[in-house]
Amino acid sequence: MTTKTLCPGARKTMRIDLKGLLAGGEYIPSPNCDDRPPGAIELVVIHNISLPPGEFGGDGVQRLFTNTLDMSAHPYYQTIAGLEVSAHFFVRRDGQVIQFVPCIKRAWHAGESFWQGKFRCNDFSIGIELEGSDDIPYTVAQYAALDGLTTALRAAYPIRGIAGHCDVSPHRKTDPGPSFDWGRYLSGLCKA
Repeated sequence: MTTKTLCPGARKTMRIDLKGLLAGGEYIPSPNCDDRPPGAIELVVIHNISLPPGEFGGDGVQRLFTNTLDMSAHPYYQTIAGLEVSAHFFVRRDGQVIQFVPCIKRAWHAGESFWQGKFRCNDFSIGIELEGSDDIPYTVAQYAALDGLTTALRAAYPIRGIAGHCDVSPHRKTDPGPSFDWGRYLSGLCKA
């Protein structure tokens, strides 16, 4: 699935303010961002992450996105030492949404990527990380939060498509993986 069709009738359940922040949401600033080049924000990229891999509920992702991860806390962390990444949003297993980068800034989430004739998807996309892994089903709370967040993003920006990280970087990435139910997600948008 390279581009997902969006349901035009979805209602707003969350709101993005003029500064690109989720109104009333938790915001933890990440230094791993910069100014966007001119142009519309037109794509949402869905990812997954868990730190350590396959473990949920800790503060590893938050620490990675804020460059405060203790590399000695887990053997896996040595493999990502020096990595400077972030996403705009992180959706925990319980549906909590944490924002790390204002939508008006470019988060460093997609890396080398391509979508509908354009390279460098970070320039024109919003990155949403789901706490999870390719082979573990996502939660009802995560789908509900993702539906509300996507609806709010569509109300704030001229979003034309939704893609998985695997769609924009197919030779490098597999997330959100086969455990992500695209039908459920997109159908939830149409019912929201």
